[in-house]
Amino acid sequence: MKLDLITKKENQTTQQEIIAKIRDLINLKNLEPGDKLPSERMLSEKFEVSRSNVRDAIQKLEFYGILKSIAQSGTFIANIRRIAINGMIDDILRLDEPDFKSLVETRILLELKTVKLAALRRTDEDIKNIEAALNAYTQKVLAGEDAVQEDLLFHLAIAKACGNSTINTFMLTITPEIISYFNSMPVCDENQQITAIKEHEAIFAAIKNQDPQEGKLKMKEHFKVLYKFCYDKS
Repeated sequence: MKLDLITKKENQTTQQEIIAKIRDLINLKNLEPGDKLPSERMLSEKFEVSRSNVRDAIQKLEFYGILKSIAQSGTFIANIRRIAINGMIDDILRLDEPDFKSLVETRILLELKTVKLAALRRTDEDIKNIEAALNAYTQKVLAGEDAVQEDLLFHLAIAKACGNSTINTFMLTITPEIISYFNSMPVCDENQQITAIKEHEAIFAAIKNQDPQEGKLKMKEHFKVLYKFCYDKS
């Protein structure tokens, strides 16, 4: 499994730009509830982006109840006045730009709960998946290769083992950007990566032994460097 973190970030940036342009279009054209937006094709040509990017942006605005798409008819402004739409879209754009410290705090809170649940709920299949991710990370680090993806997959395997689909989704959303950013910094040197192997092994052992308190303790130790790095930057 390969996750293209750079592409993901670029797509998010493009989506934000399209959402902002849709807001500007609503204001420029004085569109009111029930008015129809131009087609995806027309918007993609106007904004000079792909139709799939436009579609993703529209779907996000639909999720928040700002737009409403009707099959064979098009996309319409929902029953919300323009002033409220502007405020809602501003909030949506801010939600998509969390600061690094907020991401780290959220991740730590999630993972401390996740590892406890994983220790209580893990199946034999989960153990195999976590161990496979741990081994892949170890091999990459010892070979002196980039192990960002394998680090991510180890933590996502734990999230899956916790048996909570919502937590799993949150982890999948916020963890890639944090790990990518952290591993690109000078603080993440070879010695730190070797230490991380031992920390991963301790976390895995706690989950395998179904010891939630030990799992939480080892996860907290694992996050010490990330937490210090985050607050040293603030």
